[in-house]
Amino acid sequence: MRLTGFEDRAAFVTGAAGGIGVALVRLLRASGAKVFATDRADALAVQSLPTDCGIMWHPLDVRDGAAVDAALAAAVRVFGPVTHGVHAAGVLSTQPLLASTDEDWQRVIDINAGGTFRVTRALGRHMAAEGKGAIVVIGSNAGGVPRQNMGSYAASKAAAAMLVRCLGLELAPLGVRCNIVAPGSTLTPMQTGMWADDQGAARVIAGDLASFKTGIPLGKIATPEDIAQAALFLLSDQAGHVTMADLYVDGGATLRA
Repeated sequence: MRLTGFEDRAAFVTGAAGGIGVALVRLLRASGAKVFATDRADALAVQSLPTDCGIMWHPLDVRDGAAVDAALAAAVRVFGPVTHGVHAAGVLSTQPLLASTDEDWQRVIDINAGGTFRVTRALGRHMAAEGKGAIVVIGSNAGGVPRQNMGSYAASKAAAAMLVRCLGLELAPLGVRCNIVAPGSTLTPMQTGMWADDQGAARVIAGDLASFKTGIPLGKIATPEDIAQAALFLLSDQAGHVTMADLYVDGGATLRA
């Protein structure tokens, strides 16, 4: 089955230069969408990014609400009304909570939770005025499962997930759907940056009883494309009756009911 609803539509993506973000840009474009892809200026400068006439790259810091609004306005000028929005921008923190400073906490919350607020607010206002649209936020299974040395990150992702569900409730009568994809361990620089050696993947798959972390029942780490495909489904016509969902894509790692 081919997912539909993307041909000649405009999509707005944040965090588009990251592993999951690049996969999303490629899939959206392959599905026929025109993609306004955003990320930090430094991230855009160092990545090998997909380019063609249907993709425009634009620097954006999601901590700046005015910049978010301006970027979305630019997307509308270039490609027309935005009907698909994906917020994939985020940062990781592996600091124990007791060792975290106010600055550590504020940075993670401001980007992961605050960024979600600013981006989905802008998308929601635009789509509500158009009377249609779909928004997907890339969260984390850490938003629903306690993690050692990831308290700030987990809290920020939990806040983002509830924000999206509340926004989905507000926007449902206006024809706009809002959903979350919650990845587990995914083969991106964010994940591999936590590995000390070439056994990192094996340890993640096996789990670690001492740190109360389950393994991955499917026996493999997700690829960015695995996460992007799930997001693409939630954006598609085939998910037209799905909103306020929190879809865990983690190979069963959370043992979630």
